[in-house]
Amino acid sequence: MNTLIKQQIPTNQNHLRILLTYLKKQDYEFITISPSSHEKVNSRIENVYAKNLKEIFGWNRTFTLDILEDFMVDFVHSNEIALKVENGWKSQYRVSSLNQQLFVHSAYPTINENAVFFGPDSYRFANAIQHYLLLNQNPISRAVDIGTGSGVGAVLIASTHPITEVVAVDINDEALFLARINIEAAEINNINLVHSDLLNNVEGNFDLIIANPPFLNDPGERTYRHGGGELGSGLSLDIVDTAISRLNPNGVLLLYTGVAIANGYDAFLHAVTIKLKRSGFNFEYTEIDPDIFGEELLNKGYRHIDRIAAIVLIARKKSG
Repeated sequence: MNTLIKQQIPTNQNHLRILLTYLKKQDYEFITISPSSHEKVNSRIENVYAKNLKEIFGWNRTFTLDILEDFMVDFVHSNEIALKVENGWKSQYRVSSLNQQLFVHSAYPTINENAVFFGPDSYRFANAIQHYLLLNQNPISRAVDIGTGSGVGAVLIASTHPITEVVAVDINDEALFLARINIEAAEINNINLVHSDLLNNVEGNFDLIIANPPFLNDPGERTYRHGGGELGSGLSLDIVDTAISRLNPNGVLLLYTGVAIANGYDAFLHAVTIKLKRSGFNFEYTEIDPDIFGEELLNKGYRHIDRIAAIVLIARKKSG
């Protein structure tokens, strides 16, 4: 049985904000893995029922109320953070940890159209941002996270650059809702959330644009997975075009995405090379993982593809 800390809960706070505060006090940590690995781990007979907070809010396993203290039992009933299922309850959300921060996002499995995904791509994206910020010598007065999802990118920039104006945009209202909870939980006040398709509802230019867009060719065309265009690269290419027009001189685009490789040929690299050279950009293009989402290769749209690779594109607009 997990021992939970009794505390007075302010009734005027959002229930998810309260949950994140509570989990922090419990020293909660959970690293979210890929959906296919998650399924394998949860399929083990010993993992049918949750035995602690990590298994409730991380692994999204069925739980029974008898493992919780009275406070959490009342919380589950009154705030609808969990749904009654056969033989128990299941959380409607997952909570993951990154850099001692907690992020609430959609429950497993992420099958809904408006699901807010968090997983290995989030960690790769975060690593790319942290590496860039560590080496960057140029001032960042204004930054934007396109397709912010749970808010990971925006939180990383805002927490390390507290005087920078950070804009976080998404077309998904559920993502904006959860991102706001995560931003509040991180006690950050220099992020402005905007509902926008790319930067259509945002004015002005930026010193830094970051993005971790969906990049798969999803048969169901779910927003959080489907990148559109040729083999899921459409949205990533649109982000490159947006950066070309909306970056200040010497401004940078940091794009983490996935690309389909066919017979050793990277069509996305070919396309962005033409766009960026034509527009006066210097860029670095790094393949950071040669093989992700291997299960997608069984789908009809990927029959001619050898692999899907994770890449980081860092493109800088020339100052003159």
